[in-house]
Amino acid sequence: MPVVPAVAVALALAAGCAAPDTTNSPSSKESSATSQARKVPAPSGRTPDGTLLVADFGADTVTFVDPDRGAFDSVRVGTAPYGLVVGDGRAWVATAEGVAVVDTGSRKRITRIPYGTDGIGEPTHGEYRGGGMGIALAPDGRHVYVGVNRPGRQGTVEVIDTRALKVTGAADVGRRPFDVDVSRDGRAVYVTGHDSFDVTVVSAGSLRTRRVEVAPYGTEGGLGSWLKPHYTAVRPSDGKLLLPFEGERLVVLDPETGRSRVERMTARTHQHGAAVTADGTLLAVGTGPVDPARDEGPSLTVRTAQGRERVIPLDGPHEGVTVSRDARTAYVTGGFTRDGYWNGISVVDLDSGKVRRLAAGERPLGIAVL
Repeated sequence: MPVVPAVAVALALAAGCAAPDTTNSPSSKESSATSQARKVPAPSGRTPDGTLLVADFGADTVTFVDPDRGAFDSVRVGTAPYGLVVGDGRAWVATAEGVAVVDTGSRKRITRIPYGTDGIGEPTHGEYRGGGMGIALAPDGRHVYVGVNRPGRQGTVEVIDTRALKVTGAADVGRRPFDVDVSRDGRAVYVTGHDSFDVTVVSAGSLRTRRVEVAPYGTEGGLGSWLKPHYTAVRPSDGKLLLPFEGERLVVLDPETGRSRVERMTARTHQHGAAVTADGTLLAVGTGPVDPARDEGPSLTVRTAQGRERVIPLDGPHEGVTVSRDARTAYVTGGFTRDGYWNGISVVDLDSGKVRRLAAGERPLGIAVL
């Protein structure tokens, strides 16, 4: 989903690229005890603006984080939360059990809305678990759209009425819907299907769908391929979709015509999280090398609207990204879900390129600025 400074919107987050791996043991992490020990006192009264909210895939909570001092509170939302989105004083969190609704001011869960999709299985943790993944809020705030993973099958996107707090519709989409985005006018929903190499364009009114293949490397390898789409950013200037691949290729997709072009990228690393600022600057998270003999390590690519890139190295695996309201700071989560993770956020000064680490949450994936 797009991320702009004026609207705090988080990426719908997940990871993993090759065929399912039944082992889900990280190569690096900080213990929950360490994260808890680093919590700072909670602010009195309502949650301050500028607070970060992360989805704790390694726990069943969301964590509130002071961007200068660290985590100060958490709220239980449901099993294995992935993506979240915020607006109008509420957070909408995609978990394995349903979409949790959190009052971000009082830091209390209001409700959890069960999915209507069948075949998602019992709530569980793990990279390939069923349930909600990508999630987005309509520009008018009236609807939330959540991508629902049905393991081994085609996914769905469910429509939630934000006033009635219930699912009011659904449409079939691609497999493992990593990301969900909404057009600037709210008339179209874009669902990125990781395991089906596609973006499904959904009419917000009729729920009619149209599949657009996004496979700049081809589809050879199928489910075992690493070269799949992950996250999408909607470019503010013209509504085109930006999908980074491997720190080598950026697909610029016109969702109305289905036509795309490929632009060169320079990071040479496996890319996941993506966000775009109001001036068209793209932020793309590099998780690390697929082939250590030729690829580079984790990074954050900062790409201007004119295509000029800076690649800022990061320490260890990362997954998703959002930006501060003034677009001067990026927050990159450490909860990469395949080969490793760490319990925190890299705070990146986009002017200087300086990076500092902030302990936050349990395997944090989705992130938003309140």
